[in-house]
Amino acid sequence: MNLKFKKWTDEEFFKVREEVLKQWPTGADVNLEEAVAYHKALPEHKNFAKKLIDAKAKNITLAQPRAGVALIEQHIELLNFLDKEGGADLLPSTIDSYTRQNKYENCEKGIEESKKAGRSLLNGFPGVNHGVKGCREVVEAVNLPLQLRHGTPDARLLSEIMLAAGYTSNEGGGISYNIPYAKSVSLEQTIRDWQYCDRLVGWYEEQGVSINREPFGPLTGTLVPPSISNAVQIIECLLAAEQGVKNITLGYGQCGNLVQDVAAVRSMMEQAEEYCKEFGYENMQLTSVFHQWMGGFPEDEAKAFGVISNGASAAALAGATKVIVKTPHEAIGVPTKEANAMGIRATKMVLNLLRGQNLPNSEEVQFEKDMIKREVKQIIDKVLELGNGDLAVGTVKAFEQGVLDIPFAPSKYNAGKMLPARDNNGMIRYLNAGNLPLSEDIKAFHTAKLQERADFEGREISFQMTVDDIFAVGKGTLIGRPATK
Repeated sequence: MNLKFKKWTDEEFFKVREEVLKQWPTGADVNLEEAVAYHKALPEHKNFAKKLIDAKAKNITLAQPRAGVALIEQHIELLNFLDKEGGADLLPSTIDSYTRQNKYENCEKGIEESKKAGRSLLNGFPGVNHGVKGCREVVEAVNLPLQLRHGTPDARLLSEIMLAAGYTSNEGGGISYNIPYAKSVSLEQTIRDWQYCDRLVGWYEEQGVSINREPFGPLTGTLVPPSISNAVQIIECLLAAEQGVKNITLGYGQCGNLVQDVAAVRSMMEQAEEYCKEFGYENMQLTSVFHQWMGGFPEDEAKAFGVISNGASAAALAGATKVIVKTPHEAIGVPTKEANAMGIRATKMVLNLLRGQNLPNSEEVQFEKDMIKREVKQIIDKVLELGNGDLAVGTVKAFEQGVLDIPFAPSKYNAGKMLPARDNNGMIRYLNAGNLPLSEDIKAFHTAKLQERADFEGREISFQMTVDDIFAVGKGTLIGRPATK
């Protein structure tokens, strides 16, 4: 295994970079010196990292949508609509599926066909094909900070182009943009490719340009136990910090129980700070992002607004720095810009009502925080043990052995033995811990919590609970109760 948990030298980075920029003709237009000068000339209010730090200091939660279409002019129109009509605080360029798979020829066809059709025939913004010049048109035309959001196992060229264009945040990571997204891409490869993306951001930092990095918190977005997502977030945070990244936003996908969601976000941030200090990373600026419900949505628009508002409340009460907003058309398909703006406005209303409020660290919240922290520590300790202290090597081996295991992930490199289900209060517990390195008392605790639900519902603990829970929110409840309950 050539993979190592260590900062790439400039020589290593620039050698690989020569090949990366050759992947598509637009790579030739990337000029790092020019890009640094451009970033330094950007007004502060267009810098993602700085806006997040300011929000954290003021204890406010920012709202950010997802959005992306094929053509530059329409993409600009969409983003400005979400700013002016939706009231977004931060803006995305969500990248299309072909770019995520590095199929730039398909993107080219999609752009041409979109021009003929007069509407987007791609499900996102093809940043690589538009190149530095095209992406910079977007940066120039909007008045808010821009983030690159995608789902790309190999995002090296995409990152080079869009950061050079003036984007000041990049989402993703070697675990979170592989295991939940790809079937046959090796973890060793994606961790290395994301080390490149992080070293690129680290290089910008060394030139005095602050760029935010955001691992993808929700993973598969389906009943992910908080200790799994938190462990992955902390590992990706450390992988990024090793390459020189300073401004990192750790993510979490809403599980649905308010106490557990608040405890998960707070424990994630506390442990991330602790691990950064333990690994010797100084002057780190850590913030958090809360993703509104990532599972199935109700088709009814009014009910969908209920789910959106519930997620906004949880984000605010947890003290998250920003929230990723869903739309009332989530169950139908790609939302209109109007529906997207409505989702933002609903979220912003809730955030405004809850500004300055936090859920107190009650006994219940503290208990969940302590439990999540114990589980995360046991997982990360085992990852480090498997790698003989090397976090990158340990991560690959941990997935091989099921020590890290993400539920319902498509990757063949994921064990898929761990199964989650909700307890009687809607908290996500381990139905089957698989090969996770959890102590016997923790496993017994999870089983006991699921037994409480089983007794209440008059059925055995079984995988049927998991199935019922997956569809529950779309049907109007959090817990998948049998029809008689």
